[in-house]
Amino acid sequence: MNIIFMGTPDFAEESLKAIYNAGHNILAVVTNPDKPKGRGMKTISSPVKIFAQEKNIPIFQPQKIRNNQEIIEQIKKLNPEVICVVAYGKILPKEILEIPQYGCINVHGSLLPKYRGAAPIQWAILNGDKKTGITTMYMDEGMDTGDIILKEEVEIEENETTGELWDKLKTIGGKLLVKTLEEIKNGTAPRIKQGEDYSIAPMLDKKISKIDWQNQTAKQIKNLVRGLNPIMGAYAFYENKKIKFWKVDIAENLQKKEKAIGEIIIADPKQGLYIKTKEGIIKVLEIQGENAKRMNIKDYLLGNKMQEGKIFS
Repeated sequence: MNIIFMGTPDFAEESLKAIYNAGHNILAVVTNPDKPKGRGMKTISSPVKIFAQEKNIPIFQPQKIRNNQEIIEQIKKLNPEVICVVAYGKILPKEILEIPQYGCINVHGSLLPKYRGAAPIQWAILNGDKKTGITTMYMDEGMDTGDIILKEEVEIEENETTGELWDKLKTIGGKLLVKTLEEIKNGTAPRIKQGEDYSIAPMLDKKISKIDWQNQTAKQIKNLVRGLNPIMGAYAFYENKKIKFWKVDIAENLQKKEKAIGEIIIADPKQGLYIKTKEGIIKVLEIQGENAKRMNIKDYLLGNKMQEGKIFS
């Protein structure tokens, strides 16, 4: 099929690779403009752009997609049969949705109608869900409200992080997109209306990354740490220094002494680091000191003293 592909991160790149390798004709890719990143503020191209450059696919990088007559006319001129949209980050206007013969198809990282919005993978982990998946759908003018085509469900493992689930789902997304295009081409693609029992998965606010020892249980803190790994990390303060938590677990069999919430119960390179929560105790597995690198807890405690009885705030 003659396709225009719209997307930006590696999650989208996987789908672009899949349809390219399946033999579809990629007329062009539309991706976000290059952005400066890192301490050196070096200009970085998106994974989708880099792949398109390698394959000599035409590239468009508009600052905006709405009220942009230039990009609308360029898409019309290319006359795609279908537009595939994966993690592009912008809601398409009606003028673009109506251009392709078979419509605009989206690959979404949840089992719709659950988790409409920008961060479905992250919120599935943050909320401690046991399953999630990929949905392909026909796009309309709403936010992830179009008719469902195909779904594939996966289990979320107990210790799985956002990064790990992201990598798993991006591969599934690419394969499901190829299957979806086959169904569309053959005229067998279903159109399933979404129900009204949905939830919203908004972009993550940095405010949620601070651990609330007074109000969060050990399970909630574990989900927070998993959900923010590797995006930003959950954090707390120890003696006025910001400490990031990258991996934790729940200490099931540790004797529960009378301790204050947020208090260090054990801090020993051999035994580990254990902290009292509102309900339960967490065992810290990977940590990052202020202006330092991520380390496993044994190595961290060998070089950084933490004292039993001290309180994390």
